[in-house]
Amino acid sequence: MEYIEISSSLLFGGYNWRVLDIHNNTALIITEEIIDQRPYHDAYEDITWADCALRKYLNGEFYDKFTEADKSRIITVVNKNPDNQWYGSKGGADTKDSIFLLSLEEVCTYFGDSRSKLYNRGKNQRYWFERKDENNSKRLAKLLGKEWCWWWWLRSPGRVNIKAVYIFGTDGNIGIQGNNILKGNISDGKCTGGVRPALWLKLEL
Repeated sequence: MEYIEISSSLLFGGYNWRVLDIHNNTALIITEEIIDQRPYHDAYEDITWADCALRKYLNGEFYDKFTEADKSRIITVVNKNPDNQWYGSKGGADTKDSIFLLSLEEVCTYFGDSRSKLYNRGKNQRYWFERKDENNSKRLAKLLGKEWCWWWWLRSPGRVNIKAVYIFGTDGNIGIQGNNILKGNISDGKCTGGVRPALWLKLEL
């Protein structure tokens, strides 16, 4: 059996992945780097993860890039998609995914435990999850082939359903209010957000 542990790295399908969790000879993994830049959806409309264009791409065109041998190790799972805890925007239906983005809850669990801050909103907190969260730096990721970090999408809804939650690129804050699903952060002149695919992988025996 290949030896891996939580927080270690492994090579799979031509990408380097970080191990976030291990359970019953399977591992939850996420790409170490941001491997692409894409909008969350292809139209400016209310949307949830279940129906967004990025989910369709990850479970279609992106998934099909893997070899048949690699596909046999990717486990299809049912993902829960909770409502946004601060704003109540709808997370949508449960989804059956081979490839997915992490949820707000998952990123608060697997990059250090920040769940208490998620469920106990400070009275002056409006836009950012927690600027002084000790786990912020653990969420930073570089855009593939670049020397600088970039922001990346989560699958959770933002303040409204024309936004999706994201990880801020300079310090790893969680943007719980969300960025525009079609054009990202319009105010800074930059367009689409980063993509860090995640999946459950069957470990080799």
